[in-house]
Amino acid sequence: VQLQASGGGLVQAGGSLRLSCKFSGRAFSSYDGGWFRQAPGVEREFVAAVSWSGGRTNYADSVKGRFTISRDSDKNTVYLQMNSLNAEDTAVYYCAARLRGGTLYTAPNRYNYWGQGTQVTVSS
Repeated sequence: VQLQASGGGLVQAGGSLRLSCKFSGRAFSSYDGGWFRQAPGVEREFVAAVSWSGGRTNYADSVKGRFTISRDSDKNTVYLQMNSLNAEDTAVYYCAARLRGGTLYTAPNRYNYWGQGTQVTVSS
């Protein structure tokens, strides 16, 4: 499966962005999807994950209540709606996928497929 991330940009603190991750190559419903981010000098960290059906989600504590992950099977796309952004959200955001399973993993090494990063910069 190939992943193509888009939607990053520059936004003021308090603003919103929606990231998209387009899946191609294999059955979309076979994969759980996730978003991770990496700031300079920091390890890649988990942001959110969604099950293959969209029925289960998991969020990092730092984004709960502000970010929403979802998926659209008609468009083979996983989204990350980011609201109330702050400077600490500035990072390169990566989408990821793994064959569907019972657990929505938070560790990057649990995901087999990665898209290219998209930069999100929040100005204070």
